[in-house]
Amino acid sequence: MSWFGTVVGGAFGFLLGGPLGAILGASFGHQLGKGVTGIETGETLNPGDQHRVQMAFFTATFSVMGHIAKADGHVSPEEISLANRIMNEMALTSDMRATAIKLFQQGKQADFPLDEVLAQFHKECHRRTDLIRMFLEIQLKEAFADGTLAVSEERLLLHICIQLRISRFDYERLKIQLQAQQRFQGRGSYTKNTPQKTSLQDAYGVLGLTPSASKAEVKKAYRRLMSQNHPDKLVAKGLPEEMMRLAKEKTQKISKAYETIQKAG
Repeated sequence: MSWFGTVVGGAFGFLLGGPLGAILGASFGHQLGKGVTGIETGETLNPGDQHRVQMAFFTATFSVMGHIAKADGHVSPEEISLANRIMNEMALTSDMRATAIKLFQQGKQADFPLDEVLAQFHKECHRRTDLIRMFLEIQLKEAFADGTLAVSEERLLLHICIQLRISRFDYERLKIQLQAQQRFQGRGSYTKNTPQKTSLQDAYGVLGLTPSASKAEVKKAYRRLMSQNHPDKLVAKGLPEEMMRLAKEKTQKISKAYETIQKAG
């Protein structure tokens, strides 16, 4: 059973306390409004509980997406579309989708407790850097949804990195990889209308490399990224099962980029 099914089913011992618990409780509304001690008292739960980590990831992801979308003063249709697309890719149930939308809307509010949310999310992840990296990648996608990265959005993303202990170097590398993924995914592999050199350069970018990288460096980067983004491994660390599709899509992009480089060699 997923964390959502556990909560709806009444196993409230898994519920979060703190700001994440309050935000999630508000998104559930009357369903969790009574008799839920985890939210009301900040009950200390087993830190290794997978359902708790899944709940924290889901709650933080969609609420902070809403905050990112509103960073430049307004939420564009493209940013809403990106959030809906992620929900579609996750194949959320109607109840989960409604909760995700409410979380997104809460993130847009002026009094959204961003720092408190990030602090608890970081704590709940227990140094699971792969989960934190995936969280940041989703936020980057939201920021790039309308095709540009506004100064206010980048400032907010860098603030998020500081709160989550992500270095500026890792942030810049992830940003470059994401942009390369979007270009590479958009044009596919070699086509009549795609210069081979450009496609190959983006394939290297997906792996976080430049065309000057050696074969050994390419193989090392490929194996590292596949390990970091392996769906089963991420779910075991606390990624919500519904987000496994996003992880599978990421590994497919990595594999395709690697194959493109291998063919060119």
